[in-house]
Amino acid sequence: MPTLFISDLHLQPQRPHITRAFFHLLRTHARHADALYILGDFFDVWIGDDENTPLQIEVAAQLRELVDSGTPVWLMGGNRDFLIGDAYCQRAGIQPLPDPALVTVYGSPVLLMHGDSLCTDDRGYQRYRRLIRSEFIRWLQHYVSLSTRQKIGRLIRGKSAEDNQYKSRQLLDINTDAAQQALLASGASVLIHGHTHRPGCHRLGEGAQPLERIVLGDWDQQGWYLEWSEQGERTLHRFVIDSAP
Repeated sequence: MPTLFISDLHLQPQRPHITRAFFHLLRTHARHADALYILGDFFDVWIGDDENTPLQIEVAAQLRELVDSGTPVWLMGGNRDFLIGDAYCQRAGIQPLPDPALVTVYGSPVLLMHGDSLCTDDRGYQRYRRLIRSEFIRWLQHYVSLSTRQKIGRLIRGKSAEDNQYKSRQLLDINTDAAQQALLASGASVLIHGHTHRPGCHRLGEGAQPLERIVLGDWDQQGWYLEWSEQGERTLHRFVIDSAP
């Protein structure tokens, strides 16, 4: 049975077709997988485990059902949902995954990341990333009301979309030197990440040991998942998502 990797579903009530496509994946391919790894931006926004929207509750129930069937699920936070905490993971029966994470897939060391930390050319974003993920912000969320956090979340999401309209393609992509350095430091030869919404497989460097970077795609009119077989074959799958109700 294979191991599956997905990212950047950006689940939200306004896009129920993405949720339906995800649930279909859980009932089919994921049900027969050795493990499912979700590498960030699973939800479009996350302001705290205490929000408990109908979507969050339904997703947790579906994940719990998959885990109970025998498929373990690992979840890494992304730039939109890094505040997903232990309470939600326990409710869904899934295991939190740090960013970055070094895991072993069928005997091979693999480096997993969301990918935004590799966008080092965008210095403004990296400053923002350090601030928003600081211990002070995590502490502060416990003392700010849910309604206020919801307003802040909408403002941050809107500002992010507006800023990205004016950024170059280079700024919005990862720095390949940073990716190569991360791989060399980890001891892995394969890096899997999302974030950029530019799915594909790339070779890094010219050294004796080949390094590979696999980019997962975002889910919109089509969905993506990486299938890693027990024999070591890696296939990036794309499928059409039906937007009809």
